[in-house]
Amino acid sequence: MDIFRPIQLIADLATYGWLGIGKETYLGSAVNFFIYDVIKIGLLLVVINYVMAITRYYFPMEKARDILTKRRWYGLDYLLAAGLGVVTPFCSCSSIPLFIGFLGAGIPLGVTFTFLISSPLVNESSLYLLPAMFGMKVAVLYNVVGIAVAVLGGLLISRLHIEKYVKPELLRFKSRKDVEAENEGNKLRLSKLLRYWWQDGLQITRTIFPYVLLGVSIGALIHGFVPFDLVEKYLSNRSWYSIPLATLLGSPLYANSVSVIPVMEALVGKGVPLGTVLAFMTAIVTVSIPEGMILKKVMKWQLLGLFFGITIVGVMIMGYIFNQVL
Repeated sequence: MDIFRPIQLIADLATYGWLGIGKETYLGSAVNFFIYDVIKIGLLLVVINYVMAITRYYFPMEKARDILTKRRWYGLDYLLAAGLGVVTPFCSCSSIPLFIGFLGAGIPLGVTFTFLISSPLVNESSLYLLPAMFGMKVAVLYNVVGIAVAVLGGLLISRLHIEKYVKPELLRFKSRKDVEAENEGNKLRLSKLLRYWWQDGLQITRTIFPYVLLGVSIGALIHGFVPFDLVEKYLSNRSWYSIPLATLLGSPLYANSVSVIPVMEALVGKGVPLGTVLAFMTAIVTVSIPEGMILKKVMKWQLLGLFFGITIVGVMIMGYIFNQVL
């Protein structure tokens, strides 16, 4: 079941009904994409930030952070974060609200990045569309390698200790004691609590949302006006550099995995190597210009560059593995 289906229906009605733009036109595709993603990401920001505001109020975040950072988990916390990414039906930009919520909740940076990598990379499409189109062997290998890339990427970021490159306002949170201290030691009534949680969550939403609009606008233009068959001739090359080229061609683009997999199937049908196609598809769904613009608001360019670098290298490794094994 597609939980975002009602939003898609609203976007279709607004684009092809109220605005009267043709469904098969580049403009119609771009506008529909923009309306859908703005509503979806905006709602996710509001809901997730509100839930995280309640969580920060009641849950001892310092204790949770200490548990995750000081106890030996032997990588289980990273596997859990990757597993959460698998079951959340988010594209690269839609994953950012939950990523921000994790940061605000005091979850270690490496664990949050594991989720940010795995959520668009290994999700519902890789679980049920890849087996149907390419067989169970391809699906299993893709999911195993994808989770490994996410976990190893998160572990590497954790070992570098680069929390200083996250915008500090995202790491500040008030506990229940802090809020009650500001209220002269008195407990807040439910009405005031609801208002406080709303204002707390809305503060981050207001900060990020203008960048969501800008990023999705660029993504919509790319989605609507850059035809995928434009890069087909470059992907057909079987040289050693075809996978890096496919990754670099896919990185600026923006789409979710459900919409990209049919394109992937068509490219494989035209003789493009599966590893090259997977590198192209994976780059599209995990890194993009819109995602970079939104993330730039929550982290400094050093950390952003490291995230993109790790993810792109992981995508290339995945492509080479598939071309060697299959």
